[in-house]
Formats: sequence, C-alpha cells, structure tokens
Amino acid sequence: MLRYFTSGESHGEALVAFLSGLPAGMSVDQEFIDRDLWRRQQGYGRGGRMKIETDKAHILSGVHHGITIGSPIAILLENKDWKNWQESLPVSQGDPAKHKAVKSPRPGHADLAGALKYNFPEARYVLERASARESAARVAVGALAKLFLGALNIEVLSHVISVGAVSLTEEVPWAEIKKVSEKKEILLSCADSAAEQRMKEEVDKVLKTGDSVGGVFEVVAHNVPPGLGTYAQWDERLDALLAAAVMSLQAVKAVEIGSGISAASAPGSQVHDEIAYEAEDRYTKFSRAHNNAGGIEGGVSNGEEIRVRGYLKPISTLRRPLGSVDFSTREPVKAAYERSDVCVVPAAGVAAESMVALTLARAALEKFGGDSMLETKRNFQGYLDQLKNF
Repeated sequence: MLRYFTSGESHGEALVAFLSGLPAGMSVDQEFIDRDLWRRQQGYGRGGRMKIETDKAHILSGVHHGITIGSPIAILLENKDWKNWQESLPVSQGDPAKHKAVKSPRPGHADLAGALKYNFPEARYVLERASARESAARVAVGALAKLFLGALNIEVLSHVISVGAVSLTEEVPWAEIKKVSEKKEILLSCADSAAEQRMKEEVDKVLKTGDSVGGVFEVVAHNVPPGLGTYAQWDERLDALLAAAVMSLQAVKAVEIGSGISAASAPGSQVHDEIAYEAEDRYTKFSRAHNNAGGIEGGVSNGEEIRVRGYLKPISTLRRPLGSVDFSTREPVKAAYERSDVCVVPAAGVAAESMVALTLARAALEKFGGDSMLETKRNFQGYLDQLKNF
C-alpha cells in the first residue's frame, strides 16, 4: 500500500515528507519535483513568504543512482525563514520574552478550534502546523506519485476556472491545460488569457481593500484506465477517496467531481453520459458523448478523464482584520495578522494535483501490485490487453 505523511511547522527549521510503497526501479527526476514545488509558489496575489523560500527537494532516503530502491522515501524541505524564527520558536524552552504569541484567533482559521482542542493559551502552535506551508511537503511526494503514474502513461495537472466573481463556463481541453502548466511565468493559471486578466482585476480589488479572495481550481487526470477503485466497499470508492484527499487541503470547503453541482438541478437525460462503441485510440472501444460523470461511475474510473474541482474559500488572514477576542483578557479585539497571501487558487491547484496523484497511484498499486516497476508495468500491460479483448 502507498502510504505518506508530513511533518514540520510553517516557521520551523524544515518540512519533512515520507512516502512508502513505491516499487523499486522507478526513475526519479529531481528537476520535475522542484518544478512542481516552484509552481506551488507562483501566482498573482501570493505573499512575502514566497520571496524568502525557494523550495528544493532534498531526498534523504529511498532513492539512489536516480531510481527508487523499494524502501521508504524521505524528503526534506528547508525553511529559509527559520533563521528569523530561531529565537522565537526554538525547540528548547528558550527565552519566553522572545516568543511571538498569536494573541487573538483569526476567524476562518484553525486558531480557536485548535487552541481549545490542545489547551493552548494562544494560537502560535496551531498556526504553525495548520498553515498551508505544509502543502509544500505534499507537493514533493505528490511529484513522485506523478512520476509513477507517468510510467503508466497517466498525467495529472490543474488549472484555475474561477477567481472571485470571474469564472470560465466551458470545459477546458487537456491540451490547453498542459500549456498552462508549461508556462515559465504564472499569473493565475487560467487557460483563457482574457478571463485571466479579469481574474487579476478581482485580486487587485481585494489588494486595495486589505481583503482576500477565493476561487475554484480543477484537477484533471488524463489517460486513466477504467477499473481503478471499486464499488465493493464505501471507503474504497475512488470518488470518495479523491474527495477526501482534495478536501484535506487548507481552505478547500467543497469538492465537485464532473458536473456534480449542476447535475443536482438537471434532469437525468441531460446528466448521464450516453455510451457508444467502436471508438479508436482508447483503452477500450467504448466511448462517451460527454463526461458529466468526471471519469468515475459507481466509485470506479470509467476510462474518461477524471475531473475534480476544489472550491477554495478566501484566505483567513486579512490585512484588515475581522473582529475577534483576546485569548488572555477575553475582551473584543481585532484578529491577529501574520504575513500572508491574498489569493492562492493556482497554488492550491498544484497541491491538489499532488493529492489526486497520490490517490490514483495508491489505487493503481492496489490493482496492479508489483515490488519493482518491471513487475508493475507487466501487470498493467496484461490488464490493458484484457481491456482490449473485452
């Protein structure tokens, strides 16, 4: 089974990501990992932290001579901002006078709920772990999952379909999404340049007022074969696993697969994807007129592109803070402010790519198995032959 977890704090010395279960013999492209880490840091509306950090994956174990060796992989991401926090957030007790307390919880953040749960007198420790900085570690191991899927000819990318009140209405084809991911300069990761400029104007509005803005990203998994996931048990359904994976990202408040939201108010004749036969250049000769199901039916991939959308609320740290309560005095005050972003929709999309890739890689390994890539690819090819002969 593919297993992964992360550790580290936003202003701690480093983030560490662990990934176990990848077959031996998989080629590891360091530049590919670092490119995804760079993509996560881009986008109009990012905060000052992005000017400090230049994330590079330092692989500590599990990879030698450019290939996986079947043992757990550990990746370290240095926090360059640590040098500014060594006295404020030391591992040892340190000087209490230099501690930077978060004295009033921010509405929309984990501050108050976390302080209540762990019995903290203020929210510094909550902020440090709940911060979206943690998603950088997920992107590092998610890039490895992408490399694994790539060996099976499966690709995962994202694009932005909404920022504030500006939204795309038409489905964006894979070729256009791929062009967005290959850009050397990233504005808001929208495939429609005119819409992207209007999205930028949405960000400019909140920049002027000290507010923040959310939006919607879409992750697309291309060339996924039918048969990943199962309807046999509730917790093995692929759509359920993907929804949980994307929802786990900071600030994501809703997840949609295919046309799930609009389908709720449409008649079935306009929702369900009619089936045809004799299609070419596919895993099978079955095809669909549309992909309203988002590539999943009954918890199982059906051979169409998997399309998952994440709905991102506005960042909860505001330069013009909302009302809150002082942890110590219980008196009304303005919420604490820490250096933060204004819009992170493109970055959240990259993090969601990683969560989708990790989920699909796990489903693929559960289906095809293999302790080495040779074995996995042999099993995969056998399944493709089975599909062709269906």
